[in-house]
Amino acid sequence: QVQLVESGGGLVQAGGSLRLSCLVSGSIFIFRTNALGWYRQAPGKQREFVADITSDGNTNYADSVKGRFTISRDNFKNMVYLQMNSLKPEDTAVYYCNSGSKWPWGQGTQVTVSS
Repeated sequence: QVQLVESGGGLVQAGGSLRLSCLVSGSIFIFRTNALGWYRQAPGKQREFVADITSDGNTNYADSVKGRFTISRDNFKNMVYLQMNSLKPEDTAVYYCNSGSKWPWGQGTQVTVSS
């Protein structure tokens, strides 16, 4: 059973940066053979796609974060990261990692950007 543990969120001023981390517990084979993504859910809104990275490192971003966020993965540590720069108040949300919605969702990590 895969478990997802997100961390790294916090309160930051607009223009600031945060780096989110996600530990994907389970077999290394499962980790290395799946695309991994970050998603976010703001209050009163649906969960939305932020970015993903394939097993061979190809990345894809939502238009709203393109050029500001960078997703990466460490296949030796079962970790996926999201570097967030030039943060905006509209980035405020709970951030989750997953492979689509393949695995049970973790608790997420709260990101709050003040103006």
